[in-house]
Amino acid sequence: MRVNKEQQELLDEVYKKYQSQTMFRTDDLVSLEELDGMCLGTGEIKKVYRQYAPKEFINKCKTDSEFSQKWGLKIEERELTTVRERKKYDIHFDDLFGEYPDHHETLDKRGVPRKLITITYNDKIVESYE
Repeated sequence: MRVNKEQQELLDEVYKKYQSQTMFRTDDLVSLEELDGMCLGTGEIKKVYRQYAPKEFINKCKTDSEFSQKWGLKIEERELTTVRERKKYDIHFDDLFGEYPDHHETLDKRGVPRKLITITYNDKIVESYE
C-alpha cells in the first residue's frame, strides 16, 4: 500500500497514540513466541511482549475491525472495477465510450489508477489512488 504525505501524517499520528497508550501495558500488545528452551532463573519459560511495529499496526487495523475501531483508524482499499470509475482520473477520457474490456487496458497504459485507498482518523478522511 502506497500512501501520500497527508495519509502518512495521519498514520504517524495514530501510531504515536498507540505507542504512548500501550508502552507499559501488555493487554494490547502482540505476544512473541515463547522462548524455546531458555530458562529464566527458575527454569520456567516466560512470554515476552512487544508493541506492534508500524507496518504490523497498519496491517492489524486493515484486517481486524475491532482493533481498528479501538484506535479510531479505518483503512479501506477498494478496486476501481468499472471503466466509468477509472475514467474520472484520465484527462483524455472523451475518447472512451461505454464499458469494454479493452478500455481497462487503455487506462492501464495511461497510468490511470486501479485502486482507491481511504484512511479515516478523527473524522478526517484522506483518499489516494494507485
